[in-house]
Amino acid sequence: MGDQKDALRKIITTLAMKNEEIQNFIYALKQMLQNVEANSTKVQEDLEGEFQSLYSLLDELKEGMLMKIKQDRASRTYELQNQLAACTKALESSEELLEMANQTLEGAENHDFNQAAKQIKDSVTMAPAFRLSLKAKVSDNMSHLMVDFTQERHMLQSLKFLPVPSAPEIDMAESLVADNCVTLVWRMPDEDSKIDHYVLEYRKTNFEGPPRVKEDQPWMVIEGIKQTEYTLTGLRFDMKYMNFRVKACNKAVAGEFSEPVTLETRAFMFRLDASTCHQNLKVEELSVEWDAMGGKVQDIKAREKDGKGRTASPVNSPARCLQSPKRMPSARGGRDRFTAESYTVLGDSLIDGGDHYWEVRYDRDSKAFGVGVAYRTLGKFDQLGKTSSSWCIHLNNWLQVSFTAKHNNKAKVLDMPVPDCIGVYCNFHEGFLSFYNARTKQLLHSFKAKFTQPVLPAFMVWCGSFHVYSGLQVPSAVKCLQKRNSATSSSNASLT
Repeated sequence: MGDQKDALRKIITTLAMKNEEIQNFIYALKQMLQNVEANSTKVQEDLEGEFQSLYSLLDELKEGMLMKIKQDRASRTYELQNQLAACTKALESSEELLEMANQTLEGAENHDFNQAAKQIKDSVTMAPAFRLSLKAKVSDNMSHLMVDFTQERHMLQSLKFLPVPSAPEIDMAESLVADNCVTLVWRMPDEDSKIDHYVLEYRKTNFEGPPRVKEDQPWMVIEGIKQTEYTLTGLRFDMKYMNFRVKACNKAVAGEFSEPVTLETRAFMFRLDASTCHQNLKVEELSVEWDAMGGKVQDIKAREKDGKGRTASPVNSPARCLQSPKRMPSARGGRDRFTAESYTVLGDSLIDGGDHYWEVRYDRDSKAFGVGVAYRTLGKFDQLGKTSSSWCIHLNNWLQVSFTAKHNNKAKVLDMPVPDCIGVYCNFHEGFLSFYNARTKQLLHSFKAKFTQPVLPAFMVWCGSFHVYSGLQVPSAVKCLQKRNSATSSSNASLT
């Protein structure tokens, strides 16, 4: 009995699921019927519109050609009528002279014959008939205005519905990834003069293989591309790869997407380690802002949590009783939070090989700012550039302005304008650490060091703020400058 009930329940469940499936399919069929009606009405209206446009164009062309014929006819008629009038007048004058000459000849015996003959001779010399051109000024041939629409008629007879464009083929050999830009090149397998534009879609991914159907990142769309290539600029490569696909569109329909391709977008991507930064630094994503109350507020909250919130007494105020911060866990294995006057924050990604590049824009009103690299063993009290564990360039806007390169408590004054955005280049194996004006790519300073352990991007700010740009490739201009300046980098040996 129980088994039959279970079997019946399974049948009921199966039937219910099948019924739901059929109902969904019925709904889809009804929706398709509605779509067929709506789409057929639309394409019919479009077809009528296209033919009406063609009729209008032919009528306009006909009117123009008829006007040309009328103008040509009027011009020729005017010239011929003028020439006819002149000839008629010349003929009348000539006939009068002829009659006068005959009468004079008949009266040859008259005493005034010689004088009359001389007058007739002079009149003939000046007669219009002898100065008149007997060649028509214009032709009566109008064949230059004839038309033959045989070719056009054949073309119209061959008109068909627009075909669906073929899928483009992306040319991986011609496509390029450089300077945080991607140039994608494609071609059509067959010539298609009806293509109006292309649509390019791309998305970021961390998977090297063919694009997956389900991906966390959405497809980004670029429409209206007229050429068979397109360059995406100003990208931030915060993931390892990018997927691309493209489709061709004519005026009516879009074709299928090309086979998607995956391009590697290798770049140095890191975030800021908020867990070990100085308590007076407020870290949000890649932005850092000085917060004078940061350490005090956190200390108050910590002691209130422990039941020691005696903040009314000046003796026990956070300003006078600043306790040592607790050791904070870190993804790098654990280290102390920076404290005292080491207003430092580090990146969370180690550099242990290759060449890398990142940029930082700081607030010009900051009283002090520094950027560089440091070993992760940098002490919690150590300031950037004042030990052998860190290298940096440092701007001091407090009391006396100075712009210096610092390492191992040695400083070199940099006699040049201070840019508001600084690019940092680090080649770990070759020991190069170079700083550039991020806009002009002017070299600010270059260290030549022998790194004995992995380094981390390092930053400091006092009474100010800055924003970091990671996910950047080494710019081509920086690569060229590094090759050119590598021979002279030893000039900074006093700081290495």
